[in-house]
Amino acid sequence: MPEEIDLSKTTYFIEAENAAEMARLINQDRILTRCMGGLFPPQLDLSSVHDILDIACGPGGWATDVARAYPDKRVTGIDISQIMTEYARFQAMSEDLHNAHFVVMDTLKPLNFPDNTFDFVNARLISGFVPKAVWPQLMKECLRITRPGGIARLTESEANISNSFAVDRLNERIAKAMYLAGQTFSPSGWQFGTTPMLRRFLREAGYQHIKSSAYVLDCSYEADEHLSQYQNAMVSFKLLQPFLIKTGVITQEEVESLYQRALEEMISPDYYCVWYFLSAWGEKPR
Repeated sequence: MPEEIDLSKTTYFIEAENAAEMARLINQDRILTRCMGGLFPPQLDLSSVHDILDIACGPGGWATDVARAYPDKRVTGIDISQIMTEYARFQAMSEDLHNAHFVVMDTLKPLNFPDNTFDFVNARLISGFVPKAVWPQLMKECLRITRPGGIARLTESEANISNSFAVDRLNERIAKAMYLAGQTFSPSGWQFGTTPMLRRFLREAGYQHIKSSAYVLDCSYEADEHLSQYQNAMVSFKLLQPFLIKTGVITQEEVESLYQRALEEMISPDYYCVWYFLSAWGEKPR
């Protein structure tokens, strides 16, 4: 059984049991999988992949998609949120996905799995709660639970780039707040700086044959993903406001003004925006 988790001491900037955040993550999962062109890197041989772990699975979007697409594989999702793991369990049961299991677990502590348990370890967009100093420890845990010849994949993003003053300003303040909280690798705090580190994380943990792939999501007004990304930004910008105010990078009045302006600018026909992602994956030595 997983240990009892004190949610008041987590490093996640948005309250882990928030229903609006769960809905946002469901939407974001779909966006990201479409952007990446599928559930796994196309060049990856899945014939030897039987047991899969999704770290910080949230409401289980990626994990349930994998379980549905590959009924011969066993998928485990872990997350610190009780409400999200319960939702993921319900979704799996409602579709009779007996090969999908979800467990409440704190990713920042030693993972409650034996050595050499999984053939594929997946972690997408976890920098929002992983402190800079904890990455080496987390990657060593990933290596420990990966079977020889197994794969670990990390996927992270930087703040999106747009021609909206308000969106740009909010992203700048978010990056600065995360920098002050010790959760970015940028030397100045103007970006997250996590994506350039992914290959290093894997290499220093002990993975080899490391590969990477970059993706870009067009969030512009005329793009197919505009509405879904607008909804994602509308919720995330709102839920991050208490964190931004607490770190002192912005006032309540300024953040609310920028938020309203961002919503207006994002639905302008002249709005252009792209969001970059990078995946890196490596193999545990046999």
